[in-house]
Amino acid sequence: MAYESKSLSLDSPQRKLGRGKIEIKRIENTTNRQVTFCKRRNGLLKKAYELSVLCDAEVALIVFSNRGRLYEYANNSVKGTIERYKKASADSSNTGSVSEASTQYYQQEAAKLRARIVKLQNDNRNMMGDALNSMSVKDLKSLENKLEKAISRIRSKKNELLFAEIEYMQKRELDLHNNNQLLRAKIAENERASRTLNVMAGGGTSSYDILQSQPYDSRNYFQVNALQPNHQYNPRHDQISLQLV
Repeated sequence: MAYESKSLSLDSPQRKLGRGKIEIKRIENTTNRQVTFCKRRNGLLKKAYELSVLCDAEVALIVFSNRGRLYEYANNSVKGTIERYKKASADSSNTGSVSEASTQYYQQEAAKLRARIVKLQNDNRNMMGDALNSMSVKDLKSLENKLEKAISRIRSKKNELLFAEIEYMQKRELDLHNNNQLLRAKIAENERASRTLNVMAGGGTSSYDILQSQPYDSRNYFQVNALQPNHQYNPRHDQISLQLV
């Protein structure tokens, strides 16, 4: 079969039925150019997809039509692939030293961080009410809304802490009051117990002792009114004498 195919002349019918070459130049017919663009674009996108799946390659394809319409495909992300391409291009354009590539990368990151620090400092000054001349009315209104929301959250948190502190102090006051009442009850109980012990130990004076302490007269009598609490004799009343046996 191979020898037969080689033996076919250029003018043979089999050769004429095959697909001929297309001259690579701009297609002048607008309709044919648009049809060719659509077919080749779809085939290119299909090939890019197959390449990314079969070979596990990172592929990004960007196509602009003559009318400015964008067609793209990326298995990861077009932006990420472009960043990787820029980094690879920068590495290949250098002497190939890894340290130089790292230095350039860290310089870019440092520049980004410095710009972010400057922005945060400006925002902080604006929050404090400084450097407001360069701000527009819209920016000032936005800053005012942010400050009002921040103040509202701060007040809410402050009130929450104050209420918690008041609740704790009220509970502490109740505990101290209960402890005070308990101590008063214990003191009163101790005082009653002390008085009871004094009475039981003979702290008081009996009536027999009072009788023994009274003086007798010449007839060996003692006065009854001496038993009165004031121990005073009233001459207006008659004396009532009792003789002891």
